[in-house]
Amino acid sequence: MDRRGEEKVKLGYGKSWVHMPLLEDCQVIMPEELLPAGVQEIDRALDDPFGTDLSDLKGARNAAVLVSDITRSSPSHLLLPPLIEKLKGLGVKDVKVIFGLGTHRRMTPDEEKTLLKDCISLPHLQHDSKRCVPLGTTSRGTPVEILEEVASKDLIIATGNIEYHYYAGYSGGAKALLPGVSSNASVEKNHQLMRDPNARTGCLDSPVRLDMEEAAGIAGLDFILNVVLNSRKEIVKAVAGDFIQAHRVGAAAVDSMYKKYVKPSEIVITCAGGRPKDINLFQAQKALDNARNAAVPGGSIILLAECAEGLGHPVFQRWLQEAQGPQDCIKRFVREYEFGGHKAAFIAKESLEHDIILVSSMPNEVVEMSFFRPAENLEKALSMARQAQGKDAHLTVIPHGDLTLVAQKA
Repeated sequence: MDRRGEEKVKLGYGKSWVHMPLLEDCQVIMPEELLPAGVQEIDRALDDPFGTDLSDLKGARNAAVLVSDITRSSPSHLLLPPLIEKLKGLGVKDVKVIFGLGTHRRMTPDEEKTLLKDCISLPHLQHDSKRCVPLGTTSRGTPVEILEEVASKDLIIATGNIEYHYYAGYSGGAKALLPGVSSNASVEKNHQLMRDPNARTGCLDSPVRLDMEEAAGIAGLDFILNVVLNSRKEIVKAVAGDFIQAHRVGAAAVDSMYKKYVKPSEIVITCAGGRPKDINLFQAQKALDNARNAAVPGGSIILLAECAEGLGHPVFQRWLQEAQGPQDCIKRFVREYEFGGHKAAFIAKESLEHDIILVSSMPNEVVEMSFFRPAENLEKALSMARQAQGKDAHLTVIPHGDLTLVAQKA
């Protein structure tokens, strides 16, 4: 969508914004978002589920409700009250909230309170990957090992939000269980599947997602309550019920707003959307992946991401430090898999296909080690891109790079 008439474009950066003057011959890719639906949309979804109704689960005595950690935008404090009220009405007396950390760091008590708000008094705990129990193995060889406090409950219910994901296709659904509350061995085996060509953003047939869903079936994921958010983090749609059927309806809503077909440009500017999406480069890379199809081969992609917590993952950092260059990192990924290293290989590959420039708070040497060219601000980054692509290069801006998927026409 061309927004030449606007004077400035807002790009999220940390907890603030970068205001970019709208330049001539610049196309701005904006989502066509659904209208905010309000918190009543959660009740509507619970009353009109897909495939499985909570009343079908009557007779259970206790439940584990999986919620997202601080790296996700899911409004757990809004999802929990109506969900727990329904469960209590069915006679479920013991409900425990479980933060699905996956392989992420443990959260602080303040971060827990930020996520749960008025629900902080509910019994809750954070995932511990060392306290998982084995339940089976998927057809792709992934061990299904989940947190014992989850496995021991009569009901397992997953909450979260649905948006694009760079190798699982979409977030949400079964992803709350694997990797959310799974062992490191489970996560590593599942994530090895990201080397498959179909493990890409917006692909529902990603082998990673299909494996997650098979694992969820083995573990007994009973029900999901997911939301789709707009760029202001408002709920536009909620879906509930069977973890595959309901998820697919939510994914279709994401596509209706955020999948865009555009003519590629020589220069692309994107951002990860500010906190928490740009808290580190490990998270912010998703915006780069979403934007890659907007640039011509060899074009420049400028990523704005504050990265206040730096690289964000020890293995990611080690792979970058040990690589002699992007080719070395890519070859290593073909030879071996180590979670965290995959992100280094993805950025390395992108650096060979496009000129990638990063505006962040990280030291220049760290940015260069990560296969980007560093720029202290957007103005400098754009000047660098103009030097590489020519002063008459066409420009595309993607203000919501964390959400928007630029797709190639079939």
